Amino acid sequence: MKEILFFLTTVCFVVLSCTKEKTDYEAEIDTVVPEYKEFKEAYAINSDGYKISIEALNGTFYTGYNEVRLEITDSQTNEKVNVSAVTFLPIRTNVDKRNVSCPHRYDLIDKPDDGYFSGYAVFTDRSDADGSWELYISFTIADQIHTAKQDISVHEQANKNMNMAMFEGKDDEQYFIALVSPQKPKVGENELVAGIYRFNKPNNPPSSDFPDASQFSYTEVSDYTLQLDPRMPEPSMGNHSSPNNKDLTQRSDGLYHGMVNYTMTGNWTLNFILLNQQGQILRGTLVPTDFTPGVEGVKSELHIDILF
Repeated sequence: MKEILFFLTTVCFVVLSCTKEKTDYEAEIDTVVPEYKEFKEAYAINSDGYKISIEALNGTFYTGYNEVRLEITDSQTNEKVNVSAVTFLPIRTNVDKRNVSCPHRYDLIDKPDDGYFSGYAVFTDRSDADGSWELYISFTIADQIHTAKQDISVHEQANKNMNMAMFEGKDDEQYFIALVSPQKPKVGENELVAGIYRFNKPNNPPSSDFPDASQFSYTEVSDYTLQLDPRMPEPSMGNHSSPNNKDLTQRSDGLYHGMVNYTMTGNWTLNFILLNQQGQILRGTLVPTDFTPGVEGVKSELHIDILF
């Protein structure tokens, strides 16, 4: 009887702890997890008689994944012009004068029905005393190439559901995983979307004036698999997982789609194992399946922490 009472007391403690954590996090959702749906102008550049309007969600660039929309109009008439190509290159200059970039779409995609060129940037660092960001843009009109540049501010991402990870794979390549969606998950099954990118190490020294895009090139990796094991690592949660999760695989949009089932609000860790086209592990480790109440959960060497 004593053993049974002790067991029931322990179970009650765990359940009450879960309820308390859930209540605390639910109270925090409205203020901690922002959700942006509207694109607004972040910067406007006037160059060679043309206006370049750069739009982003909330009109702000954040660390992590940012969808970018770019419109070009005649500065005098405000009418759209016939642009045949647009390039987009973000460069960060660190305090030591070293120049780096981040995953981005260099050749923007023309969306004629929507009236803009589409791309993205996965900013790896915010703008601060250690470094600043600048955009280098080129656009072609009537076979003439025009160039422009713009200092920009990149803010820290407050939404942990949009976190990212940078790491070196077992193939000695540099990789980036950036969460794209959902911005604000719900309890239950959520489509999980992420971008996976690899830095293309330059094979040759710069061949043109700064910035030479070949020195700052990134690839959307193709046909990889991102295995998923979500857990609640808080000691009171015992590092438990959830059913009906699906690994992330690539779709036609270049992004990786899967399914994550959040059984409650709170701290979650997305544990990953990244496999290449041949099924070889590039990064990540299996997480023990033990239920460990009172002990902080073990995480994969490749993981992203979120909160909702």
